[in-house]
Amino acid sequence: MILLGWNPDRGDDPFGGYRRAVDEVTGAGLFRCRWILPPRQATAGTEVWLFSQGGRDRGVLGHGRVVLSPEPQPADRDGSPGIVEFDALRPRGDSIPQDLLTLRVPGIAWGVNRSSRRIPAPAGPALRTLWAETSSLDEADPLYPPPGTLPPGALAQARVNRYERDPSARRVCLAHHGTSCAVCGFSFEEAFGPPGRDFIHVHHVVPAAGLGPGYELDPIADLVPLCPNCHSMAHRRLPDPYSPAELRTLRSAAGFLPGTTLSPEQLTAQADAVRILRAH
Repeated sequence: MILLGWNPDRGDDPFGGYRRAVDEVTGAGLFRCRWILPPRQATAGTEVWLFSQGGRDRGVLGHGRVVLSPEPQPADRDGSPGIVEFDALRPRGDSIPQDLLTLRVPGIAWGVNRSSRRIPAPAGPALRTLWAETSSLDEADPLYPPPGTLPPGALAQARVNRYERDPSARRVCLAHHGTSCAVCGFSFEEAFGPPGRDFIHVHHVVPAAGLGPGYELDPIADLVPLCPNCHSMAHRRLPDPYSPAELRTLRSAAGFLPGTTLSPEQLTAQADAVRILRAH
């Protein structure tokens, strides 16, 4: 595990625009760039953490891994270019601050600027725990743990539809369509109360043939809210998923009709009515 130091105040920007890199991770889930790495430590697969060494924003900003290790160089060189793949990048100003890191993750000289350094083994779990505590659950699906919150061996990389995980498009879709499933009508908020508020999957309805180079996402026309069950069933057909209308037809053919969930009081009243009718 390696800590990569970056000073944004010096004008040295390996990201080609940090804001753009943050947007790329948000939309596509990954961002790759060249980085000067220590050859003996930065082997392919090595976990890395990004530490901002700027004057106004010192703290851990990102997480990733080495995907291309650098070539060995003479001993008098600090490192050589390799490729790092970031799977989490926070906006500047949203880092884990240095004072909190010093308190919670001892064993690292957080006040010293270095281009890279090995994170001591005992500090790794503490850093991961702090990162998890300050991370947000995936609003599209909390079953996806935020990158960096679990050890690399506990994670498998999954491919997802980037249009279904675009946070801006998701917000526009739900603002228009609401947060109930467009197929079965299920509402997590009605079923679970406040913890279920605003939770629902978002499904991309445009067939694969329509995703050409000129395609631009329309969050209202191209995205619909689906519960995880209906969303999974939509993707049971390849290459083009079932549409919400097709799923509603399948449900009707299977004997499911739209309705509402009765409260315990309503069920009791219904049972009393049946008992009274039978008595007469």
